[in-house]
Amino acid sequence: MTTLSLMTLTLLVFLPDGSMNEVPVVHKMDPLRQKETKFLNPEYLVFLPDVAESEKKLPLLIYLHGSGGRGSDIKKVKGQAMGAWRGLNKFGKAPCIVVAPQCAAKVEGAEKSTWTPADLNQFLEQVSATLPVDSNRVYLTGNSMGGYGAWVWAAHNPEHFAAVAPISGGTGRGGPKDVTPQIDVWAKNLAKVPVYAFVGAKDKVVPAERSESLVAAIVKAGGKQAKLKIYPDQGHNARQVVLSTPEFYDWLFSKTRPALK
Repeated sequence: MTTLSLMTLTLLVFLPDGSMNEVPVVHKMDPLRQKETKFLNPEYLVFLPDVAESEKKLPLLIYLHGSGGRGSDIKKVKGQAMGAWRGLNKFGKAPCIVVAPQCAAKVEGAEKSTWTPADLNQFLEQVSATLPVDSNRVYLTGNSMGGYGAWVWAAHNPEHFAAVAPISGGTGRGGPKDVTPQIDVWAKNLAKVPVYAFVGAKDKVVPAERSESLVAAIVKAGGKQAKLKIYPDQGHNARQVVLSTPEFYDWLFSKTRPALK
């Protein structure tokens, strides 16, 4: 077992009441994986439950932040991810590991910095190699730019996830006004995984129509587990409502990816 793995297991300590740590641990991608990524801060946050069985495989929730979280200060993403972490505890879905990567603010000589499947695949490999993750219970969510990240990653690699829940997410790399020209390809792949998108009807940053159109395309492509919730009185901050109500967690954690044969 590697030194990093031993350190990770040490962090999974037992508390009699089964409570959850409020302070995330900062982990760092190994040097080889860092070289394979383009838009990721090598540091990422890990929220670890306090469990008696440190070797037990646990569900994993990946939280992708919005554009305001970009940068090199990993503490910037804590607030958004903390909402999901506290929700897990409040609504009885613990124990679960939550991880939050950070997208770099700007990369010299490169196109606009955003979430990319290539980077995120490296990130998931890192997390899976160093934490006790149940590969059949990996859940993906994110808000705004992170909602776009959830859409694009699952559209390229649906095989990774038990369920995907984008929140106020766009559907184009260029930002809120952009729409991918590969919408039909995305829809075909997203039809292979349960999807529940959440949006605010009054969102003036990322129009709710982006998620509406993509969910409709998924259904048209044969997806039988795709649905959308529109909050009529919410705008771009719909995340606050989503993460504070049990529906999000009940749906997400009811899903398990079929075991690979």
